[in-house]
Formats: sequence, structure tokens, C-alpha cells
Amino acid sequence: MFWYDHGAGGWAWFAMSVGAVLFWALVITAGVVLFRAFARSAPSGGERTGWPGGRGPAAPTAEQILAERYARGEIEDEEYRRRLATLRASTGGPTET
Repeated sequence: MFWYDHGAGGWAWFAMSVGAVLFWALVITAGVVLFRAFARSAPSGGERTGWPGGRGPAAPTAEQILAERYARGEIEDEEYRRRLATLRASTGGPTET
């Protein structure tokens, strides 16, 4: 059958080398992607969103959005207090004293 030319030629060695490099690059890339997906830093709520079964980040509440707008300077002090009082009155939450 194959009684002659038992060694691989130059192109075969080249193909095997390129194949091995591509295989290990794929394995390392998959490992890095999985590590980064599962080891994300925890958001301010303390939940890890990258772990399986983890919930996504919680939607901000109306009071948080209002506080962010006030912190950015989009609304004035009086308007912030008025809107905050309105929000707390409509939700039945504690009112500001």
C-alpha cells in the first residue's frame, strides 16, 4: 500500500503547525471569554450578573432617577424637593420632614 514516502512533506508539516497554533488559540480565546463572562465585577447592588441564574441589573426607581438628575444639575433644589414629595406621596412612602 504505502510502502514508500512514510514521512510527511514540507506542506504537511506546515499545515500541522498552523492547525496546532489555531487550535490552541481557539482554546485560549474560549477560556478568556468564559472567564470574563463569569467573573464580571459586582454592580452597586451586590449581585453578580455574569453568573448563570443571576438576574440582570435592577431597573432604577423613580427616586433614583430624580436624584441622578438633581446630581447632574438638570433640576433645581426646589423642583427636586417638590417632585420627591410628589413621588413619595403617590407611592405611600415616607415623606420628608
